[in-house]
Amino acid sequence: MTEPINVVVTGAAGQIAYSLLYQLAVGSVFGPEQPINLRLLDIELMMNVLQGVVMELEDLALPLLREILPTADPAVAFKDADAAFLVGAMPRKQGMERKDLLAANVNIFKDQGEALDKFARKDVKVLVVGNPANTNALICSHYAPSIPKENFTAMTRLDQNRAQALVASHLGVQVDQVKNVIIWGNHSSTQYPDVTHATVNLSKTGKGVISVPEAVKDNEWLNGEFVSAIQKRGAAVIAARKMSSAMSAAKAAGDHMRDWFNGTKDGQWVSMGVVSDGSYGIPKDIVFSFPVTIKNKKFSIVQGLEISDFSRSKLNITAEELGEECKEARQVLKP
Repeated sequence: MTEPINVVVTGAAGQIAYSLLYQLAVGSVFGPEQPINLRLLDIELMMNVLQGVVMELEDLALPLLREILPTADPAVAFKDADAAFLVGAMPRKQGMERKDLLAANVNIFKDQGEALDKFARKDVKVLVVGNPANTNALICSHYAPSIPKENFTAMTRLDQNRAQALVASHLGVQVDQVKNVIIWGNHSSTQYPDVTHATVNLSKTGKGVISVPEAVKDNEWLNGEFVSAIQKRGAAVIAARKMSSAMSAAKAAGDHMRDWFNGTKDGQWVSMGVVSDGSYGIPKDIVFSFPVTIKNKKFSIVQGLEISDFSRSKLNITAEELGEECKEARQVLKP
């Protein structure tokens, strides 16, 4: 029988985790034949709530779910971890500046990086969901020097899913007919949703697979309203719900980790925040979202894509913001 893997979810009593945990337990992420042990980490104040989550997980009666361990101790949660979803963070509230969010969260991810370094497997796959995700992933990696940098990623899959869905809606096709949308940069309002290299299947109209710009035939919309809508989608959800995205964020986290473990399909790529190696002129050692392909649990940045002057200007803006975030993070961190 397949041995269970140890999967950590932080902020396990929160809303994103509540939607994520079922996906993990039912096999949607790691596969229908992969048993898992869930390690649920949250603060002491949330232990009573977390116990209710544990009861619900037990009541699911799912055969893949072997062990459930709720804890407030990172040493217990991260011991021998194979995969970690770092969801727990102070949520962004309406009117909150990103630098305030960064200051509130940076020490959380410092502590979790140190715990990963001491207790997790050295091939652990870490996905940072808690915002500001890119810089939190960088901080986490910095404090886990014995774990390869490429094992730390930030989630921009939610933005990719949003962009893919908006293009599909605009063209009147099913969302799975749109491929290779790219999110460049930061998971913030400076991110650049790019459909220059994306395709859409219009076989029902007799056109077959063509580029999204050719199908849309409206560069003004693609470079204006479309970009703005994706950049501001998170804020729009907060304005409507008075809370951050939860259900869609959980789905995206599952998508991200599923592809990381199982690989991408031939000819397709996904967006992930990864430590920059200098590709496309992006400064090294910031966590930047690139298009990647994945094989054998290792990602490779897609190379050779043509970058227009418009796209370059957008990449520069989001890279500059990430550079500033890194500086702010270093100022907030205690020696």
